[in-house]
This record gives sequence, C-alpha cells and structure tokens, in this order.
Amino acid sequence: MKGLLKKYHIPSAFYATFTDREEALRYIDTQAAPLVVKTDGLAAGKGVVVAQTLDEARAAVDLFMKEKAFGEAGSRVVVEEFLRGEEASFLAFTDGETVLPLPTSQDHKAIFDGDKGPNTGGMGAYSPAPVVTEALHRQVMETVMLPTVKALAAEGCPYKGVLYAGLMIDQGVIKVLEFNCRFGDPEAQPLLMRLKTDLLDIMEAVVDGRLAEISLEIDPRPTVCVVMAAGGYPGKYENGKAIEGLAKAGQHQDVVVFHAGTVLQGDAVVTNGGRVLGVTAIGDTVQEAIAKAYQATAEISWEGCYYRKDIGRKALDRKGE
Repeated sequence: MKGLLKKYHIPSAFYATFTDREEALRYIDTQAAPLVVKTDGLAAGKGVVVAQTLDEARAAVDLFMKEKAFGEAGSRVVVEEFLRGEEASFLAFTDGETVLPLPTSQDHKAIFDGDKGPNTGGMGAYSPAPVVTEALHRQVMETVMLPTVKALAAEGCPYKGVLYAGLMIDQGVIKVLEFNCRFGDPEAQPLLMRLKTDLLDIMEAVVDGRLAEISLEIDPRPTVCVVMAAGGYPGKYENGKAIEGLAKAGQHQDVVVFHAGTVLQGDAVVTNGGRVLGVTAIGDTVQEAIAKAYQATAEISWEGCYYRKDIGRKALDRKGE
C-alpha cells in the first residue's frame, strides 16, 4: 500500500520496511521521535505502536520481531512518520472506475476516554465527521480516492467493492494512514443507519460496473455508535458472560443494537469476543444521537462490561454544542 501511494504521489507518511530486526533498530537510531511501528500483517487492529521515544520504538520492534507477539504478522515491520492531527474515516463504493463516497465518519481507537490507553479495533464512531469540511471532502476525492482507484487499475488489479481510507487531517492537510478493502467497524454502523438507498442495489451496481447510475440517498441526521466491550479488552478477557437488557435496549426509538462478539447459548445471548455490541442511534443533533445511544447502552449489562463515556465528544466540541 505504502509503495503504491509513493509511486502515484498520493499523500502519506514517510516510511521504511524491514524484515531484519538489526536493520530496523539501526534505522530508528537515525530518526527523531515520535515514530510509529507497525506489523506488516493482520493483527486484529492492534499491531501498531505509537512510540513517543526511540526506546519505545526499539521495544516495539522487539515485541513484533523478537517476541513474535503477533506471530508471522510481525516478521516484517513498517517504521513510519508519526502524523499529527485528527483522524477521519472515508468510505466509498467503487466499481473500478466510479467512486461513490459514503458520508464521513470518525472512529475512536483508544480504549479509554480522552483517547488514552492502547489502541483497539474501535470503541465507537459517529457520522458525519465535522473535521471533514466540504472543501476537504473534495480534496480527499481528488487527491486520495480517485487516484488510488486509478492506480490499482494501472497496476493491473482493478478493485471493486468498498474502499475505506483512514486519514489524518492536520490544518487542512490530508495524509493517508491506511486503506481497508471492507467496511470499517464501528464506522459502518452509523453510516448504514444514514444510508437510505438499498445496499443490495449498490452492491449489484458495483459488480456490474454501473455504479455511475447510482446516487446515494443519505439521511441528513447525525448518528453515533457506542461499542460495548468485554472487561480486559484489548488484552485478555473472558467469554460466556450472559448479557442482560437487550430487549429493553431494542425498544428504544431510533436505536439499533448491532451484535459483534455474541453467541446464543440456549435462550441466553452471551459474550463471545472483545468488542461485543455496537449500540447505534440517530438524532436531530449530535447531542441527541449521543444521548439516545447512551440511554440504550445503559439498559444493557453483563459481568465486566466496559464502554467509553465520551463517544462523539469531538463532534460536539467542533460544533460548539
């Protein structure tokens, strides 16, 4: 991905990749902190360390390459520039030519309120993301999304499906953090609650190469998703905890409870993963959507249940609500 962006002049952080631990450590010695160290493989969204010091960067290399904390995913590491700013998720459908963007959204990666603690797969999200203005939206399409789809086609691997760009935005400057070839979780939940166009119609148009014929109908109201997680996540946690209050939460108007890490045991729904539920609400204002999501969340409980209490706060702060 980084190689493709560099080749086609799509904005991203400077970087270097290593399969040799000593080489990675020598490279870090020539850099200034903070740095980001990543596994070049799947690590359930957790194979990233934001190192505030060079010692932390060296420790991250050892964690991935020496201790094999994420198995073979850590046999190759990427050391890259730390990007400052505010993160936003930009998801679009593409049939390999046309790019049809969904509304903007913003994820909350860190486990604790105030974006503190280790990264997770995502503890909540909201849509739209006020950090992405109309001008920035155009900039993302013109400098990131369309060039990336064209670059993939030029490389002989035209892409059809959902293209999801993780972006860092700092004072109007956009850089790509990552791409995923799928919906984002938990960004998809608030996005799909706003999508009025039939998703199947969109998917068929993507497959058939006629996405240009589709226009998305989007509910203008904001949405907020609060992720309810198992105690201990993103570290060790226990499965099999009985979940109470799902029926009551489901009766709340303008709320959908999305299941993620759950399983049926007899008549009981029990926990079966780190991120268990995504409680998602729509409201006339961000404040109202937040309130509805947390009112429904408060109905649900299980032993060790945990969720952040500040999802959507950045959107409120930016709007001055």
